[in-house]
Amino acid sequence: MVKQEKASANRPDNTAFTQQRLPAWQPMLSAGIVIPGFVLIGLAFIGIGVALFVTSRGIQVLEIDYTGVEQNSPCFPCTDQNRKNCVCDVNFSIDTLFQGPVFFYYGLSNYFQNYRKYGVSKDDYQLSGDLSYFKAPSSTCSPYEYDKNNKPIVPCGSVANSMFNDTFKLFQIVNGAKKQVSLDGKGIAWWTDYNIKYRNPSVTPLKNAFNGTVKPLFWSKPAYELDLSDPANNGFINQDFLVWMRRAALPNFRKLYRRITDGDYAQGLPAGNYTLEVSYNYPVLSFGGRKKVVFSNVSWMGGKNEFLGIAYLVIGSMCVFMSIVMLIVYAKFKFPEED
Repeated sequence: MVKQEKASANRPDNTAFTQQRLPAWQPMLSAGIVIPGFVLIGLAFIGIGVALFVTSRGIQVLEIDYTGVEQNSPCFPCTDQNRKNCVCDVNFSIDTLFQGPVFFYYGLSNYFQNYRKYGVSKDDYQLSGDLSYFKAPSSTCSPYEYDKNNKPIVPCGSVANSMFNDTFKLFQIVNGAKKQVSLDGKGIAWWTDYNIKYRNPSVTPLKNAFNGTVKPLFWSKPAYELDLSDPANNGFINQDFLVWMRRAALPNFRKLYRRITDGDYAQGLPAGNYTLEVSYNYPVLSFGGRKKVVFSNVSWMGGKNEFLGIAYLVIGSMCVFMSIVMLIVYAKFKFPEED
């Protein structure tokens, strides 16, 4: 008797919801629904794939390798690590108008920014402007937390220490004279990185926040002097620094360096001869890497990416093919409705 009363107490209420008597709809998938559905989905995917593929093929991309491995390369002398402040000129030409806005990237290959130990080698508290971590960096920054004199490194860690530091100037050759192309470096980093994730200490002038610290070992200048032309573009919110700190997922990658959107080049780069002046500072030959610059424009779908269009075409074609197979099977082995 006690057992029955206990079971009754635990029984759910006798309602349509608790007793699962609510009305429900369950689709009855038949050949008349599935086969046309596969055809429609396949045709839609094929249409989207064609649009993406054609659009991607229309995007202009110009890649120039300036590693300097080949002896006839203009940057070959700069591969000698004993040479300091080496500058090399890379000449190239454009046959037709390179439609604007033009995006200017630098690219690295055989560079594994996705290596776990490398990726965690930074101090997020320090990079958010917490001064207490300036004097005592996190142990995650090892081996770049202190220099040989036991002074704290700011910003610490392998990611910041390996920041890309080649610089570029672009010139158009007009009647034998060099005409500099304006490069816009504002707003090239992610908004969340610039406004939320990375912050400078609330110290004026910014230089005072770095008292008692040293710059990363491979840097030529401290963080508060990364951009002498724009005081607001220094420290941990420097645009080039933010772009580098957002790590790449693959060993071959490119990162945005500048945009060409102003002056005579707002509509793009006219056909003609150009010279890229490279301040060659970043060593890559020790790990078999390569360096390049990439000029590209964009469309409504973003940058050049033929894989996305091909993927849509393949999936759409498979859907249409499977619908044909199912139609043949249905026509050959059609069963009565009661089966």
